[in-house]
Amino acid sequence: MNRTPIEWVKNPDGTQGYTWNPITGCLNGCEYCYARKLANGRLKSRYLANTNISPLQTESPGYYASKLIDSLDPFYPRFWQNRIPDDKFHYFGKLKQVKPRGIFVCDMGELFGDWIPPEWQEQIFRVITLNPWHRFYLLTKQPQNLIKFSPFPPNCWVGVTATNAKMLREALMYLEEIRASVKYVSLEPLLGQIYDPLYFLNALPDFLSVIDWVIIGAQTKPYKPPKIEWVEEIVQACDKAGVKVFLKDNLKPLFRQVVLENTHCLTYPYGELRQEVPK
Repeated sequence: MNRTPIEWVKNPDGTQGYTWNPITGCLNGCEYCYARKLANGRLKSRYLANTNISPLQTESPGYYASKLIDSLDPFYPRFWQNRIPDDKFHYFGKLKQVKPRGIFVCDMGELFGDWIPPEWQEQIFRVITLNPWHRFYLLTKQPQNLIKFSPFPPNCWVGVTATNAKMLREALMYLEEIRASVKYVSLEPLLGQIYDPLYFLNALPDFLSVIDWVIIGAQTKPYKPPKIEWVEEIVQACDKAGVKVFLKDNLKPLFRQVVLENTHCLTYPYGELRQEVPK
């Protein structure tokens, strides 16, 4: 377990949280994926040394749709048994930690993919259940599989990544079906306008009522920020629906002019980006 720079991953006391990667690798095939770049870069030798790869094939669309199991691909799904704590001690990580932590599970992989063996998922959820004082952030691009795990343990915050209007509609549809203490959507990277004037304009606040939190961020490396109007529309809809908003730091270049123009929809009164977290 490592301290994370991901801003929205918070411990319950508001300090910066952690990541935990008992599974790495993914078959979603997103071109902008930072985890795949790391796996093929400085982490390549370490990942290839782990031969515990997923034995399952997948029919899921994406970059790997026609790809066979490939042990020479460092980003092919792998399980790290040594990262599963010995649950009899009821601790998380190398040191006993009584203080509650906020832990992002599998930020370097996809926990809910069709290609993940159920026994891997079972071990992870056993750790989550045996550590109820910690908060576990779960995030997926395979929302159709969430229902298999519902109701989620009370210490799980469950989210879906969406980059455009179509993905958001699907995310909200699947999140409505599940039970979790906090349900959220991560619009990162936000690659298109969410409001569709022909359909979504008036409906979005009602759709958002099924979730508690929205995270918005830009694509990085290369930097590709969304239009400020797209972000503004989403924030206004969230406010109407009573949903908390977290704007990532990578949006700051977008808001310099907005702050100067005294637009408070996207900022706190003192000029900082809105970075709200559900209680």
